[in-house]
Amino acid sequence: MMDKVWKIKPAPAPKLVNELSSQLNVNNRIATLLIQRGITDYQKAERFFRPKKEHLHDPFLMKNMASAVERLVMALANNQKILVYGDYDVDGTTAVALMYSALKSHHDAIDFYIPDRYQEGYGLSEIGVRWAKENGIELIITLDCGVKALSQIQLAVDLGMDIIVCDHHEPGELLPNAIVLDPKQKDCLYPFKELSGCGVGFKLLQALFTAQKWDDELLFQQLDLLALSIAADIVSITDENRVLAFLGLKIVNEKPRRAFSELLSLAGKKGPLTLTDLVFIIAPRINAAGRLRSGRTAVQLMIEENSALIQELAKEINQDNVDRRLLDKQMTQEALQLIAEDLSFQTKSSTIVFNPKWHKGVVGIVASRLIETHFKPTIVLTESNGMISGSARTVNDFDLHEALIKCSDLLTQFGGHTHAAGLSMLPENLLAFSERFDRVVRESISDEDKNPHQTIDAMLSLEDVYLPDEPRLKIPKFYRVLSEFEPFGPGNMKPVFWMQNVYSHQISVLKEVHLKLKVKQENTNLMLDAIGFGFGEKETIAAFGLSYSLACTFDVNVFRDVSTLQLIIKDIKSTDSL
Repeated sequence: MMDKVWKIKPAPAPKLVNELSSQLNVNNRIATLLIQRGITDYQKAERFFRPKKEHLHDPFLMKNMASAVERLVMALANNQKILVYGDYDVDGTTAVALMYSALKSHHDAIDFYIPDRYQEGYGLSEIGVRWAKENGIELIITLDCGVKALSQIQLAVDLGMDIIVCDHHEPGELLPNAIVLDPKQKDCLYPFKELSGCGVGFKLLQALFTAQKWDDELLFQQLDLLALSIAADIVSITDENRVLAFLGLKIVNEKPRRAFSELLSLAGKKGPLTLTDLVFIIAPRINAAGRLRSGRTAVQLMIEENSALIQELAKEINQDNVDRRLLDKQMTQEALQLIAEDLSFQTKSSTIVFNPKWHKGVVGIVASRLIETHFKPTIVLTESNGMISGSARTVNDFDLHEALIKCSDLLTQFGGHTHAAGLSMLPENLLAFSERFDRVVRESISDEDKNPHQTIDAMLSLEDVYLPDEPRLKIPKFYRVLSEFEPFGPGNMKPVFWMQNVYSHQISVLKEVHLKLKVKQENTNLMLDAIGFGFGEKETIAAFGLSYSLACTFDVNVFRDVSTLQLIIKDIKSTDSL
């Protein structure tokens, strides 16, 4: 396990902390955490803790929204056939399911299309465009793709179809010949830029429902899909995304769609769910269909109403996820072996591995796995239909998308975000690309981004966890208030605390991998359970009699219907190493 650099956030000014503490009637530690998140007064705190749909931005603030709604209304009025076209990942499939369900309730002439990962690749494809023409489509709505599909969209226009693009990726210098909805357009004045692809589609629907004076209850019932897209696409959980995720989670927990209930049952998981649960339980299963089978299966599951068919589709998708895990493990081992055999690897600033036999649907997961062992910007490549293609993942804040732009002349296609991207190239360009990309990383990566970080929100002692009169066997108010910070994610991560001079009173290693402790500090009688997943190799640091520091979060462990507070270890260091 790699050593992390601990980075403690600056403490806000004491006067500001005291003022907010007084306004909200919370202790200074909670006030500090809020201020670090930009919550500096009562009004902002109310919006943070009690998100409402009234807090959403006016969709017509987005560039081209009026034109998009006008074109969509015309299609509805003239009974034109509409195609909802989305990418095969979670963001794309949830966007298609949401758009299709919302429009289907008002318009029968509608179909959906998910490209085949292996035959068509990412985004709007020529095959998909020609399929649309052959099936009488007059309007295509792209979701989570399209902003860079210049030639494919021009083909659709030449064939007599109109296009509305709902995308959230960085646009290129040229925009397609379409009505483009993308808050990241340079001249778009929409106040929030970090919507998911599904989120941009939702804003189009919100505008349409407003223009048509339709009851938006049905639309807002689909926010469970949007919450899943926000979770899976790892977008910022701030501003509008926080509102949408909050409302969507409420639906997931209070009135879950049968598809999600079935997947949870197969996973052996009960509610209530957090956004993190969606990331690790629902999202991988929805994603697995697009990786091993077809994203169309995932959409069918999410829009299906027949219970028997839902059960059948959920079992198929759950098995896809089991198969995906086996592939993931096998490919990761093979990739690590390639790295071990590469004598030049230690001098490189990036990791690029290629095997023509690897499964295209799992390369992104493998790239993330490799970073856990070798902390470098990583690209995992395979061969498909005579092209080399793959996925890239980054470290810390190194901008992958910007690095790929500098290699774009060697690529046939690429797209994505700062932290994750997909790419393809001709086989003869592989060596030149590998050398160029590594040079770009070496010349542009900061020293700070070369080592894994552990962000620390604040120092904390065990004696701070419980109020003097609180029963030690109950869940303390401190944790209950922290849980109100949900949903957690980028921009609003779960608070991590630094506990100094901690001692072990019990210590064990579970399954030879996980570190389980009972921890105590000298200044309190309180003793808490702590679990460090994957921290078994650091057992010697936490040996009896030794003082160490924990970076940890709080969680509740439920066993036989009894809830107890526990620490989740994020990192552990000996006292003399800090």
